[in-house]
Formats: sequence, C-alpha cells, structure tokens
Amino acid sequence: MSRARHESSRPEQAFVLSHHERTPPHGHEQGHLVYPATGVLSLATRHGVLIAPPSRVVWIPAGVQHWHRAHGATDMRIVFLTPPLARPLPAHPAVLTTTALAREATLALTGGTERTDAARLRLRRVIIDDLAAAPEQPLHLPDPVDDRLRAVAALVEQDLPAPVTLGELGRRVGASERTLTRLFHDETGMSFRQWRTQLRVHHALVQMAEGRSVTGTAIACGWSNPSAFIAAFTALVGQTPGRYRQAITGLSDRPARPPVGS
Repeated sequence: MSRARHESSRPEQAFVLSHHERTPPHGHEQGHLVYPATGVLSLATRHGVLIAPPSRVVWIPAGVQHWHRAHGATDMRIVFLTPPLARPLPAHPAVLTTTALAREATLALTGGTERTDAARLRLRRVIIDDLAAAPEQPLHLPDPVDDRLRAVAALVEQDLPAPVTLGELGRRVGASERTLTRLFHDETGMSFRQWRTQLRVHHALVQMAEGRSVTGTAIACGWSNPSAFIAAFTALVGQTPGRYRQAITGLSDRPARPPVGS
C-alpha cells in the first residue's frame, strides 16, 4: 500500500493497492466513503461482503470493523465524514451509485491539492448531496448466520455453474426447501435465486477485473448463455459486462480487425 498510511487522522486519503492486496481488519471512529477510482474493491464486514467497481462507492459507518481487498491494480480514495455530515447516509454499510459530479468532487478532495477548510467542506457537501439522493445498490451480499444456510452458501460457492435447486441443496444439508426459503428471506432479504444471482455477479466482477473474457466469465459463474449473463449483470451493475471489462482492464472482447489487404 502506498501514497498514504491508513490512518483516520487524515480526513482524506488515497492509496494504490496492488492486485489481491488486502488490508488487515480495522475500524474507524468516523464513518467514511470508499471509492475505487480504478480497479475493483471488495469490502468485508461481519454482515457480509460489499463490492464496488468505479461506478459505485461504499459507505462504512463509524465503528464498523471491515477489511478491503483489491482486484486488479486499484486506486482507493477515502473520505471521512463527521457525524453531522454523515447523517443523511444509511446507518449500515451500503453500496451507492456515484454520479459524475460526486466522482469528480471525490477525486478533487483526495487528489493532494492543498485546499482551505471551507473549500474541502464544500466538496464534501457536494458528495453527500449526490449520494444521499442515490438509491442503495444490490451489490451487498449478506453472510448467512444459520448453520444450514451457511452450508448451502458454501456448496453453491464451491460450484457456481451447477444448476442445483434449493430442494437438492436442502437434502444435502438436512433442511427442507421451505425452511431454507424462509431462512434466505429472513437473513438476506432475498430469495435463493436472487442471492445466487448476486453471488455470481460478485464473482463475475472479480474475474473480469482479472482479465477473463465476458463469455468465459459467464460460463464460469453459471450462466448457460452470454445473453442471460449480460442481462443479469447490467441490471445489478448498471453497465454491460463488456463495457465494465474494458473500463477496468482496457481489454475488449471484440476480435481484432485483420490488416487491410490480408
């Protein structure tokens, strides 16, 4: 980790994380926004995993223990907020859409340019005004608590492409489909299908950040055809897998044109 030490005494911070670099578990006295200007960040808390491509920002309230992990070379920007400024934001960790205005204000605030306290406060208010109006994004994957549900989650994650039903998983962990359906709703707020789709999209974000093709990612994460993958990914992330992959890696899935005259 470079460009700054991870200290809450600095109100704005910037770090460059190498691929797969991970911070130790930690918490802060103030809530803070975490924005990956490049790369992809996953942030884990005791409640689950949040994942943020450059079109998203993660909000971590004060005192929440968490750790970061980078997927691809990642430029991580952090903005701490006093309790009055943080009041419009959720009381729990959340993934939020970052607008072009909020993005530019975040980059300006964390870019190292010396600014007056008044100027920094104005930039913070711009960021908060935009983020407070943004809906929470479904890129937070809650961790199950019930042992049976944790066992189901582990089985699914071990073999994402397997088209296994909840009933089949229930027989393997010793629980009825009805019980597991209730547990998924109670503990994650989602149906099993919704939860598995989010899990697959989380894995897809990471795999494409590491250079895997859109088609290869779709197959590895359990979609039978690229069209279904594109639809599910776009609904959750807000852009197509191809656009996301090219923005993150600079690579395109389109075949190169043959030289003129060949």
